[in-house]
Amino acid sequence: MSSSSTKTYIITGSSSGVGAACALKLAQAGHRVVINFNRSEALALEVVDACQRAGAQTLLVQADMGKEEDCLRLVNETVAKFGQIDGLVNSAAITQFVPLSQLDALQVEDFLRIFNVNAIGPFQMMRACEKHMPNGSAIVNVSSIAGQIGSGSSIPYVLSKSALNTLTLTMARVLAPRIRVNAVLPGVLQGRWMRDGLGEEAYGEVIQQYADKSALGKVAQPEHIADAVIWLLQPDNMVTGQQIVVDGGFVLGKLPPMAATSTR
Repeated sequence: MSSSSTKTYIITGSSSGVGAACALKLAQAGHRVVINFNRSEALALEVVDACQRAGAQTLLVQADMGKEEDCLRLVNETVAKFGQIDGLVNSAAITQFVPLSQLDALQVEDFLRIFNVNAIGPFQMMRACEKHMPNGSAIVNVSSIAGQIGSGSSIPYVLSKSALNTLTLTMARVLAPRIRVNAVLPGVLQGRWMRDGLGEEAYGEVIQQYADKSALGKVAQPEHIADAVIWLLQPDNMVTGQQIVVDGGFVLGKLPPMAATSTR
């Protein structure tokens, strides 16, 4: 890839999951990648190593996306090393696994902590990055179907992802026509995040339940979400202000039994 077509991408929350998958795919395409982590340094270093083995220039930055000063530092270190920012993937997210019916299990602090990372953090990153992004740049927010269907790992998580979906629409208008802004909305994903949050046994049950209810009969992996993110980052893409659902057809659902068996 020529230097003129090599671009610089920041991927928040890229020590594992969707963020790591995005970083590796961008590295394999010959781009420079900025890998961010908050606590999982060992995992982040593995991602750095994989990206460098793919031939990419990398920058590793520890930063908490729930803190404004950390967001600014991440952007400033990127610009200092690479000169500009061509794309931003807001993938960092946190949750607290609390059944939706357990209202008394939640405190105000839970809402604020999750909202700061999942909704305010992406805003801070978009505001800081756009000053260094040339025409034709793109931002992709990794959100969730939780923000559309009102169900997910906890009420604060659902609320934060709904806010991120709305923020995507607003920023797409604000930054147009210079920068495109979209969101990718996964459903339940296979991987460490869900397994650690639910425990091994419950994780297997939930994955099977979602697969059984999905039109495609299976649950997505982080790489499937990354494919959608990479497509939205393409400079010649004409999509902006959209929420692309990548959930294996879970929201769509399967054909009702009557319709599936009826004949003309």
